Amino acid sequence: MLKSNVRIQQPATKATRAGKGLEVVTNGFNGLAGKRFHFIGVGGIGMSGLAMLLLKHKAIVTGSDQNPGETIDHLCEFGADIKIGHKEHNLNPEADAVVISAAIKEENPELKLARREGIRVYKYAEMLGKVFGFYQGIAISGTHGKSTTSGWLAYLLKQAGIEPNFVVGAVVTQLAGSSGIGSGQHFVAEACEYDRSFLNLKPQIAVILNIEADHLDYYKDEAEIVEAFRDFALGTKNSGVIVVNGEDKNIAKIISDPRLLENNRKIETFGFSEDCNYHPANIVEKDGLYSFDVYHNKELLGSTHISVPGKHNVANALAVIAAAQNAGIAAKDILRLLPGFTGVDRRLMLKAKINGVTILDDYAHHPTEIRASLKAIKEHYQPKRLWCIFQPHQYSRTRFLLADFAESFKLADITIMPEIYFVRDSQQSKKEVNARVLVDKIRAKGSEALFIDGFDAICDYLTKQVRSGDVVVTMGAGDVWKVSDGYIQWLRKNS
Repeated sequence: MLKSNVRIQQPATKATRAGKGLEVVTNGFNGLAGKRFHFIGVGGIGMSGLAMLLLKHKAIVTGSDQNPGETIDHLCEFGADIKIGHKEHNLNPEADAVVISAAIKEENPELKLARREGIRVYKYAEMLGKVFGFYQGIAISGTHGKSTTSGWLAYLLKQAGIEPNFVVGAVVTQLAGSSGIGSGQHFVAEACEYDRSFLNLKPQIAVILNIEADHLDYYKDEAEIVEAFRDFALGTKNSGVIVVNGEDKNIAKIISDPRLLENNRKIETFGFSEDCNYHPANIVEKDGLYSFDVYHNKELLGSTHISVPGKHNVANALAVIAAAQNAGIAAKDILRLLPGFTGVDRRLMLKAKINGVTILDDYAHHPTEIRASLKAIKEHYQPKRLWCIFQPHQYSRTRFLLADFAESFKLADITIMPEIYFVRDSQQSKKEVNARVLVDKIRAKGSEALFIDGFDAICDYLTKQVRSGDVVVTMGAGDVWKVSDGYIQWLRKNS
């Protein structure tokens, strides 16, 4: 077990505190007991996961969020004191540190009080980076697939007896949550590129699954995104390993940089091509699930299969295999344990089968993810009709990727769209695009789509139109899952 401590440097007076701030030096977990951390915007999956980690190490956790929900309830059950709404009196001025989500603005009353009182303020990623840095860190980055891959890797390491620490951007039922504490020296973390937050993580093993244009409300263009991922890779520790998709054109721009190989670092590629260090062969698909042989540097490691649908998850599996083997797990054990993973929350998640209707929920909110999810659903469930209830996430993302979104729903028989989920957007961005514009673009591409304003109205429409043999998937990063919940309730009452 690693020795660790957290040292809180407390100035003697408020004046000194206001001048210097409160520095929390994190060398591990053992010194957290009794320290006070206040989380502003604690309801997010990453923030709540980090808060849960601190709670499990007997830290005192308070916080606030705009909306109630299961996540808040879960934290409170474990001893956190969480308030709904952001108000100055939510923050105890004696807090040792404040942790804020990327969405929190400077005008937040709790944050303003923390600044006045000289309380040390960490962005979520900064605090995670301090915790993460003491361990043998494995950071999973990429535009798509981060949560599935990091959850899969944490699950596999745990099954192999490694007992990792982990923070994943989704609930993993098989791991009893989105975060966990283990007795081992490994820490698996999902590494998000928004706000360049992943640059706070300095991993021993860095994984880059793919790089595409996204978060263009923050980055000026795709080239700037690529540079951020380059910086992330360059943050890999000495003698570390950089695991990358060997078939991604943007990743190719990064791995040609000779600096990545400095300090005894090495690069491992994965992909479907035989030119990649890790690649599959003899791929067989049955009902959307895949079995395949795995090769590493032309040497056969063995055969395996996966229990999560979609060919894109073969690529995610290869990334897991590469990271796990470089973390010291024997290949035979990896291939044996790999099929046991059944997925993470809101990723092609089966919610119910009632009266011959299958209801799914999925987090896809980028055109590439939408296409991959719809293809996997078609293969795995072979529906008579596939209904996609898609809630666009962010006005800015919808506007920047409008043409690509319009092409993404061809595998859906009917796409229904409520208004765009508003988050991190400006009022100006709301004036430039809306869901009706996207619906018209989808129709222009020859796909059936309609705008229905409000979740209740969508649910009512489904009750009149969906038939036995159909599949209904709610899709998006917002709260569109409420439609599937409402529709399931109606089906159960009327079955």
